[in-house]
Amino acid sequence: MPSANSVIVLDFETTGLSPNMGDRAIEIGAVKLVDGEVVDTFQQLMNPGFRVSSFIESYTGITNNMLTHAPCREEVMAEFAEFIQGENLVAHNASFDKRFLDDELERINANYSGEFACSLLVSRRLNQQAPSHKLGDLVRHMNIDNDGVFHRALADAQMTAKLWMLMVSDLEQRGIDLPSFALMQKIGKTSKAAVEKLLTSQ
Repeated sequence: MPSANSVIVLDFETTGLSPNMGDRAIEIGAVKLVDGEVVDTFQQLMNPGFRVSSFIESYTGITNNMLTHAPCREEVMAEFAEFIQGENLVAHNASFDKRFLDDELERINANYSGEFACSLLVSRRLNQQAPSHKLGDLVRHMNIDNDGVFHRALADAQMTAKLWMLMVSDLEQRGIDLPSFALMQKIGKTSKAAVEKLLTSQ
């Protein structure tokens, strides 16, 4: 059974909230973990084919000038499809990133075989005392080492990877040896009230 500490943690920066509304990915960052260690990273800007709003420019720090000189989405996504092949995937608020990943890969007739787990949903169950589960708030709450850069894809993927491994370690300290990826998915879908019961049954 695949372990929770060998995954690819990914993050998209995008032009907006939904590919159904015409939004596109403009940057992807990912961290490959094997046995809890970072063994590879992926970071690439991609030209969405149109100008991004001044809000997105200021929110992400990614300017239209940077995107004009970036490679096209098709090229970047083909590379990324290879990078993630055969690996399970983790993202913070995974439903958002999964929507963009699925949309961008569908456009180039590529796919992936791994499954997704959401670090935000897992954190809501395991860190119930945290004041908020936004990535930046969790990083501060859990004293995760960081350089203060947020809303850039690789920086966010690196922070999410650290958060993910802290939660895996938390389960190990509770006596669950080598937590599986399937267990992390299950935690994310279990009600807060039932999480303790789930963990003691492992």
